[in-house]
Amino acid sequence: MSKITAAITGVGGYVPEYKLTNKILEGMVDTNDDWIVSRTGIKERRILNEEGKGTSHMCEFAVKELLKKTNTDPLSIDLVICATTTPDFIFPPTANLICDMVGTKNAFSYDLQAACSGFLFGISTAAQFIETGKYKKAIVVGADKMSSIINYKDRTTCIIFGDGAGAVLLEADTEGFGIQDSILKTDGSGFPYLHAKAGGSRKPITKENFDDADQYVYQEGAYVYKNAVKNMSEVASQILKDNNLTPNDIDWLVSHQANRRIIEATAERAGIPLEKVLMNIEKYGNTTAATIPLVLWDFENKFKKGDKLLMVAFGGGFTWGAVYLKWAYNNK
Repeated sequence: MSKITAAITGVGGYVPEYKLTNKILEGMVDTNDDWIVSRTGIKERRILNEEGKGTSHMCEFAVKELLKKTNTDPLSIDLVICATTTPDFIFPPTANLICDMVGTKNAFSYDLQAACSGFLFGISTAAQFIETGKYKKAIVVGADKMSSIINYKDRTTCIIFGDGAGAVLLEADTEGFGIQDSILKTDGSGFPYLHAKAGGSRKPITKENFDDADQYVYQEGAYVYKNAVKNMSEVASQILKDNNLTPNDIDWLVSHQANRRIIEATAERAGIPLEKVLMNIEKYGNTTAATIPLVLWDFENKFKKGDKLLMVAFGGGFTWGAVYLKWAYNNK
């Protein structure tokens, strides 16, 4: 019997219409376009500014597009995983809301929280269910409404983050395509350097800490930058070594879109030429768990069946990882 792998067979995505440009940010905080672009590569980011709309609403658009593009019956989906740091509610899981919105009534679902690495953790997890042979089709969504936890008076964070959702369909494959290997890592000692200070069970939000803006993202940029480059380049190099690959064997590097300088430094350290590095950070900013699937969505037409993709990510807390896969289809 042929080995079963989990292959991406379709991609869907969604970004809100509203564009928060660097010019607009100049009127909100002490910054300017040249400073932002030179340090991050970001020119604009999309913001979900419709009242009463949360992460699930962006996921609904992304998943419905995915189902339509792949001509997939929602009732045939076995599993839905939503990777997010900004769920609609503490409970129920955002994944449950998505299933109700898109009609995947036969799927079981849950949320997965690994910050910016969430999508890689999600597809690696879903792959295990498919590789057993018990399940045939899974949807993994990476999505975040980062604008809901950003302090727009803090110029160190508000210039970076945006909102968006990306989704992929994973199906059982016996031809050798799909996810070939993954390396996933965590280090909780990174917590002080990138986190939200309040809002969980350790420090619920009160009037006092709300007034202190503790519910928003806090980041020590220099420390995060150093660890992101080091850890992403190390797992990228390790996964190449483990699979007897050289950097020249990789067709595309799909990195978490945190910062243009981080992406370029990671590629350089891993030995992957910049012409093989895909980026859309200038349009969307850092959408956390959504960045990698949104890159797949934007560049889907570039991929050919059999292309070797290396995906890498780094997130708060700290989480990081790499996934090596072989692309399973030619886009029509």
